[in-house]
Amino acid sequence: MAILQILQYPDERLHTIAKKVVQVNDVTRKLVQDMAETMYAAPGVGLAATQVNVHEQIIVVDVSETHDELLVFINPEILHRSGEQEGEEGCLSVPGIYENVRRADKISVRALNQQGESFTLDAEGFLAVCIQHEVDHLHGRVFVEYLSQLKQSRLRAKLKKRRREAM
Repeated sequence: MAILQILQYPDERLHTIAKKVVQVNDVTRKLVQDMAETMYAAPGVGLAATQVNVHEQIIVVDVSETHDELLVFINPEILHRSGEQEGEEGCLSVPGIYENVRRADKISVRALNQQGESFTLDAEGFLAVCIQHEVDHLHGRVFVEYLSQLKQSRLRAKLKKRRREAM
């Protein structure tokens, strides 16, 4: 297993639309393991393949307090959304930035697991938010793009300043 490099916003590669996984195989399962290890090490609760510069429809999520309930979604498709909630979100690709985002409170998602078997999951609350956040990455969207243009401009300036200071 390996820790993968996480792309940092505003890296243009984060806007790449991921392609469907044609066949779930050992290469796919190795990527899932590496993504999970990367997510846990970061530490985070979700990671999309897009964030590690692999543009395939794969996400991993673990919202458990014990970090031992990994969920894997290959080719995830949100079938239904209902309700609404607004909550603070962060992102491993936008470290240290937390903003309120409005999302569906309940979702139903269909995907493949690591064995290539189809499943459907109904999720609500924080898990639903995490899945929606990661699926957005597969569609080339970062959570900060839900913010006003003014907030996005300020955020980009703040991140540029951080990068300059880090050099």
